[in-house]
Amino acid sequence: MGLYERHVVPRIINYVCGMKPIRYQRGKVVPLARGTVLEIGIGTGLNLPYYDAAKVEKVIGLDPSEESWKIAGKRAKGLGFPVEFIGLPGERIPLADASVDTVLMTYSLCTIPDPVTALKGMRRVLKPGGELLFCEHGEAPDHGVKTWQGRVNPMWKRCFGGCNLHRPIPDLLSAGGFHVRKLETMYLPGTPKIAAYNYWGSAVPA
Repeated sequence: MGLYERHVVPRIINYVCGMKPIRYQRGKVVPLARGTVLEIGIGTGLNLPYYDAAKVEKVIGLDPSEESWKIAGKRAKGLGFPVEFIGLPGERIPLADASVDTVLMTYSLCTIPDPVTALKGMRRVLKPGGELLFCEHGEAPDHGVKTWQGRVNPMWKRCFGGCNLHRPIPDLLSAGGFHVRKLETMYLPGTPKIAAYNYWGSAVPA
């Protein structure tokens, strides 16, 4: 990982993913988390203020970026619940089977190199009765926007830490072993349309 990916990308993502429309999306999904929570791609901790401390026992933040952890650590203080940061030494999530009540994934699936394998790992660590809460941007329904997503994606990935613009979120969830229980979609205002189509909701192991 070069200097740009290590030091610049986390700060760009911290800024972009902290914009008002995205903060509003976080407020719809994060407070639903309960029990022991595994947050996939916790990044710089932008979700931390949105957790309901009355419902959460602990948050385990998974992220490969140590630079992001440093920023997230500052946000983890005084929340009313412990936050534990873990790295990703390989493709396998370093947690035991059936060990978490909620998996939370916001604006992370776009950057995971093998999203289906990652989702199968999330399914593995969920307890019976647990759920996956998600909010992701992805493939747009409009042909013109989808075409531009494909054209721009190679350059976009290089600039934004491997972020993919046009992943088919519901299809990936299904391939990863989940049944989507609730799904809402919309273009977020105030963001580039090629990156603005959001999917959010909840899913359970199929």
